[in-house]
Amino acid sequence: MRAIVLTSYGDPEVLNLTDIPAPSIGPEDVLVDVVATALNRADLLQRRGFYPEPGPKRAHEVPGMELAGRVAAVGDRVARWSVGDDVMAIVAGGAYAEQVAVHERQLMAVPAGIDVADAAALPEVGITAHDALVSQGGLRPGGWALVHAGASGVGSMAVQIVRAMGARAIATTSTGKVDAVRALGADVVVDYKTADFVEAVAEATGRRGVDTVLDVVGGDYLMRNVAAIRVGGTIVQVGVMGGGATEINLGMLLPKRAHLVGTVLRPRPLEEKAAASARFVAEVVPSIESGAIRPVIDRRFPLADIAEAHRHLESNANVGKVLIDL
Repeated sequence: MRAIVLTSYGDPEVLNLTDIPAPSIGPEDVLVDVVATALNRADLLQRRGFYPEPGPKRAHEVPGMELAGRVAAVGDRVARWSVGDDVMAIVAGGAYAEQVAVHERQLMAVPAGIDVADAAALPEVGITAHDALVSQGGLRPGGWALVHAGASGVGSMAVQIVRAMGARAIATTSTGKVDAVRALGADVVVDYKTADFVEAVAEATGRRGVDTVLDVVGGDYLMRNVAAIRVGGTIVQVGVMGGGATEINLGMLLPKRAHLVGTVLRPRPLEEKAAASARFVAEVVPSIESGAIRPVIDRRFPLADIAEAHRHLESNANVGKVLIDL
């Protein structure tokens, strides 16, 4: 089968399209013919050698953390899926390939009304955003969420989830993406290049602060997030695009009685991933099927143009997901 294999680390040119053996499946695994996969920031880090796939090293290092496709074969003990089913999933790696072996409990049915090729835009950002906002961040209907990088893959999904659950979103983004983020349903959109999101939060919430912050930036955003959070609120850190090292003023944090939660999805054990996937299906997929939430797709590339796709994501020009068609 064709796959993108890393034999060295560095710039996008290290992404090699080659033929490797198809994966074998265990008794509880499903072999999926991949129709499309999608890029994530973690892929860029892995390509540079900074974020290896967890677990035992494979014979071939194939990046890719999400996919949509059709069931090609099932293990002896698989009861949930049949050959031909349209499915999507998060995986620890290997999705930049024509076939992937996935444990049956990590698979999700492609939502009704969504083309299987578009469904690749849903699993990673959908589960990450819902898990961060609701499971980790405690957001409830009627609450306020501050979503940073509202035009990113996770951010564009998070804004829609907030709206669909009956909460309200304040989203930050760059100048050229303000209208796109507002169209996703954000109540307030802050151009971080020209405005202060702490002031915008204070104005929108009557100085109460937001209940939950979803932050992919880190760095000097941390103390500004503390300033923006309500008493007893939660900051969920899902990325550090702005840097992982920063100073924290504990004297400012203590009176807020706030929670600071760091979270990642990729290295979690099967049981946790399966539980997060099941909760996403129960609580978010109905809104996808009703049209209240949609996959946000910026651009598509063929597998052979994977290097160009990585360069596009690194340029931060995207609104939503960058997909790879197989």
